[in-house]
Amino acid sequence: MDIEYFSKETVHVPIMVDEVIGLLNPVEGGIYVDGTLGGGGHTEAIYKKIQTKGTIIGVDSDAAAINRAESRLKKIFCNNNSNSLSHAEGSIRFVHANYTYAPEALKMLGIDKVDGILLDLGLSSDQLNDDERGFSFNSNGKLDLRFDITEGEPAHLLINRLKEEDIACMIFQYGEEKFARKIAREIVAKRKIKNIETAAELAEIIRNCTPKRRTPKVKSYNSRSIIIDPATKTFQALRIAVNKELESLKTILNLAPKLLKQNGKIIVISFHSLEDRIVKNSFKNNPNWNIITKKPIISSQSELEQNPRSRSAKLRCAELF
Repeated sequence: MDIEYFSKETVHVPIMVDEVIGLLNPVEGGIYVDGTLGGGGHTEAIYKKIQTKGTIIGVDSDAAAINRAESRLKKIFCNNNSNSLSHAEGSIRFVHANYTYAPEALKMLGIDKVDGILLDLGLSSDQLNDDERGFSFNSNGKLDLRFDITEGEPAHLLINRLKEEDIACMIFQYGEEKFARKIAREIVAKRKIKNIETAAELAEIIRNCTPKRRTPKVKSYNSRSIIIDPATKTFQALRIAVNKELESLKTILNLAPKLLKQNGKIIVISFHSLEDRIVKNSFKNNPNWNIITKKPIISSQSELEQNPRSRSAKLRCAELF
């Protein structure tokens, strides 16, 4: 884990910013953790509320994301005489780590407890545009899928070593893909000829296992239908597996009550039914939480029109008793 200061541009559009600010209600002098910094959109909105009087800690496993976010936020908030996002009484601090290391990060920064925690669990547009890590189905770079390329096993090594049964189980469990067994069988058959190295290679294998007539469509909010690529669920499953995303989510939800001040809030934006179920049950089963969102909040129609990727987002919020 490092506190890092990096530079580059982000193209990511943050999800449900108004809803996040309305629920989190950042106060002057408050301290907040953005556990999934991404392009820094949510951090920007929070900092506008607490600027110079409070602190926000932007945490991300992806060093490139920190690079882009810091560069953009400096352009927005730093005056001509300063290149620092730190002030006498407040700052934005950047931490390169998985959000499960939030306790260690706060300790390093001399912070005991915070007023709010935000987690946006979605994959960013910046990551999809990174051809080197295979997040895009058409990428000819290595099928990596790790947020932090210094830790864990890349996806191409995983699918080239796992047994067929284990691949099928992973795709079905994490991707809820009904063609999991067929896809796993084809992956094993293809790798006997040649190791599967790129996202494009894997995506083509998956598409050939999925009947075209069954390719699902999602109605868009600008009168068009969005065709969901058949590779979506399998790639999602692999990404969750290599980054241990569900385990990390459970860990931070267990840690959060110890990190928050009384009446502090946690907001989680999830994009997968497994994630949302974990958040829902964690809030429900922990007596420390006062659940603010009895049902998850979804994106408004205007946001869906501007950002179709927000269609599966669900926001839940709880407050510490």
